[in-house]
Amino acid sequence: MADPLRVGIIGAGAITQVGHLPVLRKLKGIEIAAICDSDVPKARALAARAGIPDAFEDIEELLGAESLEVVVICTPNHLHEPHVIAALSAGVHVLVERPLALSVASAQRILKESQKRNRLVMVGMNHRYRTDVQMVRSFVQSGELGEIQSVRGSWHAFRPTRAQLGWRLRRNEAGGGALLDLGEAVLDLGFWLANDPKPTRVSATFDRQGGDKGVEQSGSAFVVCEGGQSIFVDVTWHHIGEGERFGVGVRASKGSAGINPLQVWKELNGVPTDVAPTGATGKENPFLASYRAEWAHFIASVRGEAKPPRLEEQVTLHRVLDAIYRSGDEGREVTV
Repeated sequence: MADPLRVGIIGAGAITQVGHLPVLRKLKGIEIAAICDSDVPKARALAARAGIPDAFEDIEELLGAESLEVVVICTPNHLHEPHVIAALSAGVHVLVERPLALSVASAQRILKESQKRNRLVMVGMNHRYRTDVQMVRSFVQSGELGEIQSVRGSWHAFRPTRAQLGWRLRRNEAGGGALLDLGEAVLDLGFWLANDPKPTRVSATFDRQGGDKGVEQSGSAFVVCEGGQSIFVDVTWHHIGEGERFGVGVRASKGSAGINPLQVWKELNGVPTDVAPTGATGKENPFLASYRAEWAHFIASVRGEAKPPRLEEQVTLHRVLDAIYRSGDEGREVTV
């Protein structure tokens, strides 16, 4: 049996507490060695509660004091690039929460450093690991749905107070508002399910408050790709309705599919029929299940037992995001 991987956690915020820690504490092959956060009392309190041996104030202190193989980065968006570069420079593999960076230039720097250091950088696109998404992906990859023609996705959430968003309301720290916070994950699923078509042009519109320094609370983006495939994304932090809404749908030449709920439609004997396997999504909480599967893939990739996601996909995604924000800012269609 392989020795457990020593993991350092960078950031003690909500996603660490509700996403990563509950999974890491139960995952075989992992030893949580230390945690760091600029709010040291918070880091120490979380370390004590979770049984983590050490707590530090910053990543450089943690990397200098611990012999680590892996770090997970859960810090505010504008810190992702320097934290990823610091970890790579220390010879450590990285799982970083989305977004990878705040621009395509930043994403390219990380890709270059990852290649130079021969260390894995994987972006936490946990929605790829949802059971229903994996099922739709299997139908697409098998060719049963034919050629993908369009993907549409939405994520409508309600954030009742500005205090819940904190640094996410400051564009220089967040990089963007709802379209980055929610839309990036939906956009990633669109490209992933459509087998990474080459984007050519983008149109976007925002509902932005606070002028140039503010971020959008809602937005929509339409991406046209080579061959005529399209991806449409609509997101908001101010959804007025019954609960949060998250979904992605695929339209293809021989059928269609969607998640939340899982549906896979094909024509059988001249009649549209839902052919999604019953019970395919399981009973596990989809959120924690996606993080558990994401970590399992990351660990297997670090050990050379699985093929990791291509980091180049994230560079392309950031090229599209840059175009989306140019389109929204300038009020015109933009070439990618």
